Amino acid sequence: MSVVARSLSVFDAFADGAPSLRLTDIAGRTGLPVPTTLRLVRELVAWGGLERQGDGSYRVGTRLWSLGTRAPCPRRLRDAAAGPLAALHAETGHASHAVVADGAGAVVVGERGGLVADGSVLPWHASAAGLVLLAYAREELRADVMTASVRLTAHTVVAPGLLAARLARVRSGEVAVTREEWRRGQTEAAVAIPGPDGRAVGAIGLAARTTIGRAAVAALRRAATAAGEALARH
Repeated sequence: MSVVARSLSVFDAFADGAPSLRLTDIAGRTGLPVPTTLRLVRELVAWGGLERQGDGSYRVGTRLWSLGTRAPCPRRLRDAAAGPLAALHAETGHASHAVVADGAGAVVVGERGGLVADGSVLPWHASAAGLVLLAYAREELRADVMTASVRLTAHTVVAPGLLAARLARVRSGEVAVTREEWRRGQTEAAVAIPGPDGRAVGAIGLAARTTIGRAAVAALRRAATAAGEALARH
């Protein structure tokens, strides 16, 4: 593994939204030896990609966040979805989030309510927003995800046939819903944000500790439509 690849794997250790990690946690998640991890972490702290906290743990640095916000597509969608996300959270009382597709999963580019951290990567197969984006992804990616899916909770759906059927229903217009498949005690619902050509350019999701009712789902659909219209104006 190259030096660049090892450095990027350190950032990948935070992909699940962990606010901070200790050195041994980073080493465990990357599979790198602790001495190698320490050297990389120190260099990344000096560059500004990581920040060392008072308790000795590390968190993603503001320099990395600043660079990430300059990526044009996520920034445009983040701006377009900001108003609809706030309105959706206020109307339903549930946490709301906007996501875009990334090679590792569905990346959160805006959120309200705190249940899903901004910047975290949601699993393709076990989150509602991930299922929406996977439904519209290229066929090769769908096949790879369906054959490599792992259980994250006792409720995670991993059977390729069942996953394929879910994705087909999402493409037909059904709302993606997951119940404790990614996190215990959390229910999610998500729909696509439509682009100018009708294809999904992102997704808007709701996350709750309770059932997400029909009124909230209707509000979710309206928010996704509003975000798509705002994106078209940008």
